[in-house]
Amino acid sequence: MHDPQPTPSLFTRLTGRTGVIAISVFLNFAGFTLIIPVLPFSVARYVSAAEVAFWVSLIIAVYALCSFVAAPVLGAMSDRFGRRPILLLSLCGSALSFAVFGIGGALWVLVLGRIIEGLTAGSISAMYAYVADTHAPEERGPAFGLLGAAGGLGFMLGPVLGGLLGQISLSAPLYGAAGLAVLNAVLVQLYMPESHPSESRSAGLHWGQFNVFAQLAGALRNRRLRLLFGVVFCFAFGSTVLQSNLAVLLKELLAFGPAAVGFVLAGIGVMDIVSQGLVAPRLLPRFGERRVAIAGLIINGTGLVMLSLLAIFPTLLLLICGMAMFTFGDGLFQPSVSALISDAAPAGRQGEVQGANQSQQSIARMFGPLASAWLYGLFAGAPYAAAAAFVFLAASTLYARSTSTARNSASVCNA
Repeated sequence: MHDPQPTPSLFTRLTGRTGVIAISVFLNFAGFTLIIPVLPFSVARYVSAAEVAFWVSLIIAVYALCSFVAAPVLGAMSDRFGRRPILLLSLCGSALSFAVFGIGGALWVLVLGRIIEGLTAGSISAMYAYVADTHAPEERGPAFGLLGAAGGLGFMLGPVLGGLLGQISLSAPLYGAAGLAVLNAVLVQLYMPESHPSESRSAGLHWGQFNVFAQLAGALRNRRLRLLFGVVFCFAFGSTVLQSNLAVLLKELLAFGPAAVGFVLAGIGVMDIVSQGLVAPRLLPRFGERRVAIAGLIINGTGLVMLSLLAIFPTLLLLICGMAMFTFGDGLFQPSVSALISDAAPAGRQGEVQGANQSQQSIARMFGPLASAWLYGLFAGAPYAAAAAFVFLAASTLYARSTSTARNSASVCNA
């Protein structure tokens, strides 16, 4: 009798293909979050103080609109041409967009930079498809958790570096983000072998795959994907409200500068590392993806409720507790739902489904910032209260579906 093989340690998993893609995710998130602490300050150079929240939200919404159009197309292209070419295209587009944003000079230049970034926003869907290509279904949850931890590390270090660079120049974080995107592209070119072999690729592209609405409709015909996409949409709306509004909230209610905003966002990264890298991989095998996802949504929504109370009680303690709950719940939900979506995707269409998922999240990211700006004008805590409602709706939907599935299974067994 052979001794059972020990579970691979985090270090062991980092030495394989998952480690390479995790480093790429880290660089991706670090580059993206470098600009968050300085975004409202960059916009403030061109508009009045009363218009900052609106234009920050609009710039984020423009990126989401372009990503909505491009993500499923890039996902389908990764099914046809492989993951690496799409990753390289997306990373080079990111480098160009950050450089344009850093050059600035006018508000329309900032918008142009985000348009370029959105039209080449295929890196995340290609990375998740890469993991699906290289991992068995039962391995995907922990693997997505590892990627989430890597992203959390990037989310932790990126804002801190961005805030510190922002003390030198508001453009410095943008150039730093462009440099990280170039470094990421070099890493992909040198150390990431193609995961999608030519014999497994789709036979060709057709015009329907360039129609974002047709792709979404195709994915939504799958009953499992339809439910999961709806849950992810509600969650993405809540997350986008926080991402688009947090820097403005901290600047106006707590008088935080770029460096202080950066350190708050670094705390999000720390909690992401704990929840996705350490807690989620241990909970998933024991409780399953669906239960962990529901728990994550409930914790996340509770954090949003606490953040909504900052408008009444603007204290550092409430901010810390709310952000910790929000991020811990996010860390449990993200790898769980990613594994559920990957398992529900039809064979040979991982890239297309992941792209459609990113695209439908972009719809939430289009309307989330605009709704956040409007609600913030009514009451500073209103965006977070509305986001919490969406997240709790997602949790109740997923729970109701789980209960229905369990009852149907019991009925079949008793028949």
